[in-house]
Amino acid sequence: MEKIGRIRPVRHQSHDHRMKNIGWAILINMGITVAEVIGGTLSGSLALLSDAGHNLSDVISLGLSFIGEKLSRKKATRRHTFGFRRTEVFTALINALSLVGIAAFIVIEAVKRISSPPALSLGLMLGVATLGLLGNVFSMMILGKREANLNVKAAYLHLFYDALSSVAVIGSGFLIYLTGWVVLDLVISLLIAGMVLWSGLGVIKKAVHILMQGVPEGIEFDKILQDILSVPGVKSVHGLHIWSIDSSDVFLSCHVCMEEVDGKRDTDKIIRDVNTMLGKNHRIHHTVIQAENENLCGIDVLCNK
Repeated sequence: MEKIGRIRPVRHQSHDHRMKNIGWAILINMGITVAEVIGGTLSGSLALLSDAGHNLSDVISLGLSFIGEKLSRKKATRRHTFGFRRTEVFTALINALSLVGIAAFIVIEAVKRISSPPALSLGLMLGVATLGLLGNVFSMMILGKREANLNVKAAYLHLFYDALSSVAVIGSGFLIYLTGWVVLDLVISLLIAGMVLWSGLGVIKKAVHILMQGVPEGIEFDKILQDILSVPGVKSVHGLHIWSIDSSDVFLSCHVCMEEVDGKRDTDKIIRDVNTMLGKNHRIHHTVIQAENENLCGIDVLCNK
């Protein structure tokens, strides 16, 4: 009980810290979005408007992240026994789908402008794009690159690719100034769309993997199986499941068939030893271990009959 008492305050501090950082990032990106919409409209730059659209998705992403963090802190109930921590995954998935939608919008607008590119106000375009870049870099510093939370990671990716798109807008502005090739604005818009789509699909893949209760990243199924089998008193393992409900907590359940050690089968000791090994070797603490004298279920390690 002592360990739990020490760990919980740290978790709550981390949660509160994320909430505060997300709140600041929302305010910064709301300002950037308004500035880029006005700047893109007045300058005629689709690249800048694309960046504004991406920034709007940043605001939506951060807002959903804020809501997700708030809900994920709610305690478990008799109706929702795992609590609400999977909200993190749902909000990350919505964020990623919004990225795909933004990418589609940019492509459609670029195709419309190919035949008649508008005149551009380069000074306004470059000034607003630079402001957007500084705002996004600052927001990224607030959120932190190494954050393990999938929800915050999705928001960080929004900001990272938006910062790259701001760099691309600035670069295209200088090239247009030097060469007069206004079509570069459309090319950069399509490149931004490609980056946005790529980042969105990556988060969708991770979120769907969690929702499908796949084995979490960094967890080796066969290694865990062998480690359980190496525990004294364990003869075989069947019905092994490893999954997660969010980007941090890993759950495991399995049936172990026992063999005699020193002429007896000590169920409690085997379960305790398996749990100790899982916590020490794999940092898995949410487990359900069923000890049996024989395979009562008639299934293999993957629950196949």
